[in-house]
Order: sequence, then C-alpha cells, then structure tokens
Amino acid sequence: MATVKVFDMAGTELSETELADSVFGIEPNQAVMHMAVVNYLANQRQGTQSTLTRTEVSGGGRKPWRQKGTGHARQGSTRAPQWTHGGVAIGPKPRSYRYTLNKKVRRLAMKSALSAKVQDGDLIVLDTLTVDSYKTKTIVAMLKALGVEKKALIVTAEADPKVYRSAANIPGVKTAAVNTLNVYDILNGGKFIVAKNAIARIEEVYA
Repeated sequence: MATVKVFDMAGTELSETELADSVFGIEPNQAVMHMAVVNYLANQRQGTQSTLTRTEVSGGGRKPWRQKGTGHARQGSTRAPQWTHGGVAIGPKPRSYRYTLNKKVRRLAMKSALSAKVQDGDLIVLDTLTVDSYKTKTIVAMLKALGVEKKALIVTAEADPKVYRSAANIPGVKTAAVNTLNVYDILNGGKFIVAKNAIARIEEVYA
C-alpha cells in the first residue's frame, strides 16, 4: 500500500495514512482516462447551435430569371446555399451530444486518475477539512500553508456549503464532494486536496 502524509489546515504534518492499492495504486490507463474526459466534455455541450436552411431564410420567393435563354445557370431562388444571404446547406441543428460509457470503463478511469495524482505527488490529505464560517481567507491561508500556488481541487466527504462558498471566489480552485467527483476535474484540477474521511469514502466506493 502507498503511504502518504496527513496534514492539518495549517500545513503541519500530523501522521501518515495508507491508501488502497486497488484505488490509488494501479497503473494509470491513459486511453481510458481520455475516453472519460471526452465523454464528460461532450455531455457538457448544450447543443443549441442552429443555422437557417434555404426554407427558413426570408425572401427568395421569386425565380431570379427565366429558365432558358439568359446564358446564366438555371436558378430557382436567391436563397439557395450558393447565393450570398442564402441558407446553409448542411449546418448544425439543435441536438444532444450526450452518451454514456460502460460502468467498468468509468470506474477504471476514476481509479487511473486517482492513481496518477498519487504518482505525480499531487495528492494532499488533510486530517480534517472544516470551515467555521463563510470566509475565503480561511481557504486562502490553508492553500498557502500547503504550498498550493496554482490550481487545486478540494474534496470533502459530504457536501459542505461553507467550504464550497469560501473557495468559490479563488481563481483556479474548485470544490467537490466524493459523490460528484469526475475524471476531468481530477486531472484538470492541479493539486488534489482531500479530507481523510473523504479518502475512506472513495475507497469504499471504488475498492
């Protein structure tokens, strides 16, 4: 089992804890993680883009010139796709981009992302993660004490509004509960700061 240090919110090392190899110690599967990220981004798309076809563009009701005898190519409408201000021939219409991945693929991707954080040294375990009031400076002080200078993903075992709102105004910092974790946020989040009880919950779910 991999062993990582446990800190308090002041950045003081308190102890060490062991991580389950079945969740945090596997060989990261790059292909599966890529599949999970593409799936997540596709599912975020609104799919509301829309273009006008030749039947939806206003105007163009009259045939621009007679069929024969002009020397021009025959035309039936000035709103055909080849005309300026004409409709779009094969443009996007509202649609859903959502699709699902196999459950085993999703689990492997999550384990791969968590293991990658351990291998890269980006996992920081906190003994407790609590905020008494809605204070951004409390989270800022914690990040500074832990040496986090750029992006970070803060994970709690359960939804904690005080932690979420205290970190909401900090650029590059995101928060999540264990049940809302996704591969994209883990890989894109920089440092992975997780409460000790959240580690136990992750292992319970994915072991």
